Amino acid sequence: MSGSTLAVYELSFVPEGDGVVVGRLDTGTYAVFPADGAELLRQLSEGLPLDEAAEWYERTFDEPVDVEDFVATLNDLGFVREDAAEPAEPATEVRFRRLGRAAFSPVAWLCYLAVVAGWLVAVARHGELRPAPSQIFFVKSLLAVQLVITFGQIPLLLAHEGFHILAGRRLGLPTKLRLSNRLTYIVAETQTNGLMSVERRKRYLPFLAGMVCDAVVLGILGLIAAAGRHADGSFPLTGRVCLALAFTVVMRIGWQFQLYLRTDLYYVFATALRCYDLHEAAKALLKNRVWRLLRRPERQADEEQWTEQDRRVGTFYGPFILLGFCVLATITVFASIPVTVSYFRIAVQGIGSGHVDPHFWDSLLSLGMNVAQVVALIVLSRRKRRASYGAPSAPLSRSLSTTSPSEG
Repeated sequence: MSGSTLAVYELSFVPEGDGVVVGRLDTGTYAVFPADGAELLRQLSEGLPLDEAAEWYERTFDEPVDVEDFVATLNDLGFVREDAAEPAEPATEVRFRRLGRAAFSPVAWLCYLAVVAGWLVAVARHGELRPAPSQIFFVKSLLAVQLVITFGQIPLLLAHEGFHILAGRRLGLPTKLRLSNRLTYIVAETQTNGLMSVERRKRYLPFLAGMVCDAVVLGILGLIAAAGRHADGSFPLTGRVCLALAFTVVMRIGWQFQLYLRTDLYYVFATALRCYDLHEAAKALLKNRVWRLLRRPERQADEEQWTEQDRRVGTFYGPFILLGFCVLATITVFASIPVTVSYFRIAVQGIGSGHVDPHFWDSLLSLGMNVAQVVALIVLSRRKRRASYGAPSAPLSRSLSTTSPSEG
């Protein structure tokens, strides 16, 4: 070990509370180090030989350190380059960074606020603009409704994720879009691996950007419908389509409050409470309580793998999970059930009428599309499960906790 140096990847160091979040921007792998451990890693990354680093640490912090054990931890985290002779890859310029800055400039924010304010005024003046489940069925054809709702949401979902991407690119962070599922929902996810490389206060906008987009889209759709509104309060086809899509946007905003699904608001909540893996920590703590009651200590998870803050907040996270289920119940009672009942009532009328007419085929094809969506959900779930059997990935807010090198 004498005289040898450690070749590490380019790392970011972000002080947070009593610790420092250290990570690789390229892979999104992060760990929470105590301040002394982070400083030791910084010295090693700058080329200080291992033996000199041990002497420096003992001289600076008045206690010895097991450098070999510390290096082993760094290897486990993937911070050490296997081939020391291989030069570190230079950081690449992130595309669309200028566009991201423009999308969240003061002028852009004024435009967004004007749209939302205009929509609120229109809704206050004309109650029929208020989103309602009945607006989904903007024509008698179930197939037309389903095609418009299904494919009409695609650009709206892409706009939602696009705002997440631009908010990340604005900070110079790489982002990636993928399809996944959360329980019974098919969702698009934006992965911003480098978000832990920036200050905590800068992380909120990338998390909330999608909801900002949803609010603006809701306002635009509502204003388009209001512009074409007839004197008797009815709407032309374009207006009815906009209202139907606006209702789906409202449901997407409500969905964000289901924190147990690790939605955008969950990450805002976890960030504000200085947590890194709150969801998994809370689940583990709950399971450990159950196993302790059943006197099965061998089934308990090691709680030390989460930070002290994750464990502290995780002990009272239950009510917030309950809040998410209350939101789900509200959406189900006031939106999902009314829409589903109306859908099946129209479908049964079409198929059970005894006539093989356009209404019959329309209802049959619409039901077939619903079955196809369920199959797609099952396929996505299985792919996600198979992928989880491989190497663990680092989610947006996931972090490993390390102990001080002096404790090793």
